[in-house]
Amino acid sequence: MLEKRVWHDRYPEDIPITMEYDKRPLYKDLLDAGEQHGEKKALYFMGKEITYKDLCEEAKKIANYLQSIGIRKGDRVAIYLPNTPQAVISYYGILMAGAIAVPTNPLYTERELVFQMNDSQARAIICLDILLPRVNGVRTHTTIEHVIVTGIKDYLPFPKNIIYPYIQKREYNMVVKVEASNDTHVWKKIMEQSVADYLESSIDPEEDLALLQYTGGTTGNPKGVMLTHFNLSSNVQMCETWLSRNSDTPEKHRQDSILGILPFFHVYGMTAVMNFAIKKGARIILIPKFDAGDLLKVIDKQKPNLFPGAPTIYIGLLNHPDIEKYNLSSIEACISGSAPLPVEIQERFERITGGKLVEGYGLTESSPVTHANFVYAERINGSIGVPWPDTDAKIVQMNGENLEEVDTGEIGEIAVKGPQIMKGYWNNEEETAKTLRDGWLLTGDLGYVDERGFFYVVDRKKDMIVAGGFNIYPREIEEVLYEHEAIQEAVVAGVPDPYRGETVKAYVVLKEGASVTEEELNEYSRKYLASYKVPRIYEFRDELPKTAVGKILRRKLIDEEKQKQEAASV
Repeated sequence: MLEKRVWHDRYPEDIPITMEYDKRPLYKDLLDAGEQHGEKKALYFMGKEITYKDLCEEAKKIANYLQSIGIRKGDRVAIYLPNTPQAVISYYGILMAGAIAVPTNPLYTERELVFQMNDSQARAIICLDILLPRVNGVRTHTTIEHVIVTGIKDYLPFPKNIIYPYIQKREYNMVVKVEASNDTHVWKKIMEQSVADYLESSIDPEEDLALLQYTGGTTGNPKGVMLTHFNLSSNVQMCETWLSRNSDTPEKHRQDSILGILPFFHVYGMTAVMNFAIKKGARIILIPKFDAGDLLKVIDKQKPNLFPGAPTIYIGLLNHPDIEKYNLSSIEACISGSAPLPVEIQERFERITGGKLVEGYGLTESSPVTHANFVYAERINGSIGVPWPDTDAKIVQMNGENLEEVDTGEIGEIAVKGPQIMKGYWNNEEETAKTLRDGWLLTGDLGYVDERGFFYVVDRKKDMIVAGGFNIYPREIEEVLYEHEAIQEAVVAGVPDPYRGETVKAYVVLKEGASVTEEELNEYSRKYLASYKVPRIYEFRDELPKTAVGKILRRKLIDEEKQKQEAASV
């Protein structure tokens, strides 16, 4: 039974504190959508539209084919694709076959691919034709037995499907010819020859895995997060409830249209876009890669009303010189995740679109969402909001081996509990034991909760800077820098300092055409920050390193700094 918490008093009437869940295999949502919304548009991809009926049929064909080549319940199958129709079809087809999906970043190098394939013991992989040379280069060093190959042109409308191979040759300097064999299989032939029939496995939603989602691996090798069908399904059902509007809203029965810019090989995009859309029978506008200008055109023409994203995506749009040429008024609701949302960006985005942009919070280990601000009710700018239905959270500190909840307003580590929390890390009992304590997931994020129950993240536990004996939280400094009119992006990190132990360094990307000096930024920062928090070093860059979902890689910048200092001392 969920304990009554102070934030439950903030819940609006149409969001329940606890829910009744459909406990069934996740792929059942697509089967239902195929029956109930068969003629509705499920996917939009570069001019091509696919109905729910066709999407369901093609997922069944993939399930059938995987079983025909020996894939059985519990086997791992990798998806090495960007946001394309094939990514959606593959994901649900793998689950229908009873197998476990292993999403893989298309930007992975051979070394990264080898580690993930061997760690997951994947038996098959579904990839783009332009990635086939990379897959073939590592196959003999992995457990991969079968490769299914597809191409972007397979789902392009005429005449784009004819033109695309020439574009591909120009952009990637390659034309890949795929020959079918006993262990290499061509997607188009599968769709032509396979039947929409498969042997349904007996799935225990609370025990059987749907997904092995690998974490970013900021230190050491990535870890495979084990997420069950119910972990993912419960989080999708929470998401559907959180984004609900009052029953008397006239638009309630329309088909939502969701912008699919977040990559589906990351659990945030998978849950908040793909799985959520399938559950609602919504239309997904598939975007394989981020380009601010192209994205503005798509929003203007395709009129999405829901836009899950990350701060860097919203920042990229807001700073595009032609943004005023496009109509963005279709956007009604956005939940921002993967990184802190600067208040300045939130306010500017809402002024331009007229929609709501609220900050949420989660992590791979929680499927991923645990907290968010209310979209259509009370919210607190700068807060990650309150825990979702059936999700408990507290701020803790370690006292020996015990977790102790701290007082309201006191900073500690955020711990969460709920049906969306992972089973553990794949083949890694030691890390599982460190992260899961008595049913609580220790997030590694430092934060506090206010008297109303709204939570705040001050920083990653590992990102806190200790300079001259002071604890300094990078996010506070970044918020100040983002308010400067010349700054497009900023990240703050602690770098080694012989006197202070660490010192504060700011990495800054300026807006196009803007200029500012280090002295001017120093003067500006001193107006809003205590002297010990003011950056001692500023580095101006054309861009900042980011993950696939737009999270700035602070750790990479710190590592670069250490390497510079080590080289200078030799």
